Amino acid sequence: MRHLILSLSLLITLSGCSSGGSATSEQISAENGFNPAWLSTEAAQQALASGELSSEQLVAYYLQQIERHNQAGYQLAAISDIDPDALAQARQLDAERQQGTLRSALHGLPVVLKANIATNDSMPTTAGALALQGHLTRADAALVSQLRSAGAIILAKTNLSEWANFRGEKSASGWSALGGQVRNPHLLSHTPCGSSSGSAVAVAADLALLAVGTETDGSIMCPASINGIVGIKPTRSAVSGAGIIPIAAAQDIAGPMARTVYGAALLLDEMLTPAAKSQFKLPLSTAASQATSARKVLLVRAYDKQDAALAPMLDKLTAELTAAGIEVVSTDQWQLPAALYQAELKVLIYEFKRDLERWLTEYQVPAERDTLAEIVEFNREQGEAALAFYGQEYLEQAAAVDLAADYAGYQQALADSRKLAEQALDQHLRGQGFAAVILPSYGPAWPIDHVDGDAFNFGTSTAAAVAGYPSITLPAGYSGILPLGVSLVGLPWSEPQLLALASLLEQKLAAYQRPGFMAELNDQPSR
Repeated sequence: MRHLILSLSLLITLSGCSSGGSATSEQISAENGFNPAWLSTEAAQQALASGELSSEQLVAYYLQQIERHNQAGYQLAAISDIDPDALAQARQLDAERQQGTLRSALHGLPVVLKANIATNDSMPTTAGALALQGHLTRADAALVSQLRSAGAIILAKTNLSEWANFRGEKSASGWSALGGQVRNPHLLSHTPCGSSSGSAVAVAADLALLAVGTETDGSIMCPASINGIVGIKPTRSAVSGAGIIPIAAAQDIAGPMARTVYGAALLLDEMLTPAAKSQFKLPLSTAASQATSARKVLLVRAYDKQDAALAPMLDKLTAELTAAGIEVVSTDQWQLPAALYQAELKVLIYEFKRDLERWLTEYQVPAERDTLAEIVEFNREQGEAALAFYGQEYLEQAAAVDLAADYAGYQQALADSRKLAEQALDQHLRGQGFAAVILPSYGPAWPIDHVDGDAFNFGTSTAAAVAGYPSITLPAGYSGILPLGVSLVGLPWSEPQLLALASLLEQKLAAYQRPGFMAELNDQPSR
């Protein structure tokens, strides 16, 4: 937390601001007639282009929001570290804009990154773990290099479920030894889900405009859904994993989070590898604004009885799609085989050993903590400081893996898990020609529990996560004050079609709401 404790009052003092404004949203609004609060990505682009707002002012606004509500105020604990050079980055990009140079459509927009993504700056890359406290990397992750080249401002790093929620059983999503407990801005006593908890909450609570999360199975989809924003898990290999603290290369991928479909698509455009960009005829942000080509979708209604709000939400979705000329075929059958989950876990345990130890060596973690066995022992020695609330069963299982002796079993598990996941989706997407499978993403948020851990009601991320197919979650409704999302899953490289369909639903459902920051269910929202 040492970088976060830097005097934010110093960071948000503006000097030489291009429009002469100060750091506060109130002063920007009064002096320029423009208030940066709750900006959509589209509105931010327009304000920067018109000169109503500078990137420096926008960064200063988010720094102020973080100062007010990350550790103080609502105590969201979404941000783990701030880049003290963020304002300098913003000034440079403002100067380039004034000179007529725009690096990309992302030019001058601030982005926050999950704390398992390496950056070559003063922000540590830790995955929230005490064993990596203060660890500075000497190179940017590949996606970070791309974002910097595109003119994005790396504002901060976000708290997460420690080790991307692969430390042990009975964890509470959004908690890490270094960052503490992230809180859901809709109901502060409830889970933000994870593991990209801080990324989702930063966007949902207006501490950031755009965020990058990572997913192995549900780590983008769940927090985006439960915090009421948009999240995209791209097609396998569409975004480079180089530099990201891994769980397993078979399923790990980074993806964007934003308050709008367009914003998420815009960020994803600059995260794609060159090979992935060649798969698409148009930028994804352009595809998101086009009419959908979908003519038939499968709507999964197997979870309608899990929450009273789900059936009316999906009834409305059906009516809107039907009115738009899209055939909606419903099914109340959706159950993945137990063998899929068993094979998936075996793959994750094996690859965690292989991939994490490779990262620890490549990114020069001190020799006494550069193997899983050493991290397990370090945690034991540190006791509650490292292992508060729950254990490290997954770390221990991965440490015990023999990469040579266990290879054949791992290979079989990898083949089995992918086959079963692809079969679950392909029977609909290929066999019956559906443009997308639409599912409720997750149930509503549950109370944070540091004794028994997460109380997931249901989740639907696994098939797309294991198969490597793209998925998008967007706000679709509410269970009381708690957001509910729907997920769109398509074939590999179908992101343009999914984004166009997601944009249609975003417009028709109009389900996005600012969080109320309620401490208790009977409180009044403070929007």
